[in-house]
Parts: sequence; structure tokens; C-alpha cells
Amino acid sequence: MFNWLKNKTELQKLQYNYCKLMKSAYKLALTNKEKSDQLHEQADKILIQIKKIEGHTPCR
Repeated sequence: MFNWLKNKTELQKLQYNYCKLMKSAYKLALTNKEKSDQLHEQADKILIQIKKIEGHTPCR
């Protein structure tokens, strides 16, 4: 019931940041490709951290 009072785990924080960066990159891709690529690179780094926490090995 009071789920919003609980602290978020590190994984939840990373997932939130990843989604936020990907949405921003998508919106910027229409106007500024370079900035969009930079945000996408940041999101990829966060995705690698998420995969490490979940126990998956990165494809790279």
C-alpha cells in the first residue's frame, strides 16, 4: 500500500535512469543527432551495469 515510501534499489534506480535517457535520446534524434548519440552512449553504459547486477554477461 505504501510502496512509494520504500527506498528504491540500485537496480530500480539504474532502470529508471536508463529509460529516461533513452526517451530523451529518441526525442532529440529528430533535431540533434550528435546529442542523441551521446545520450544513447550513456544509456548503453547504464545497461551494462544493469546486466551485471542481474547476472547477465554483456554482449560486448
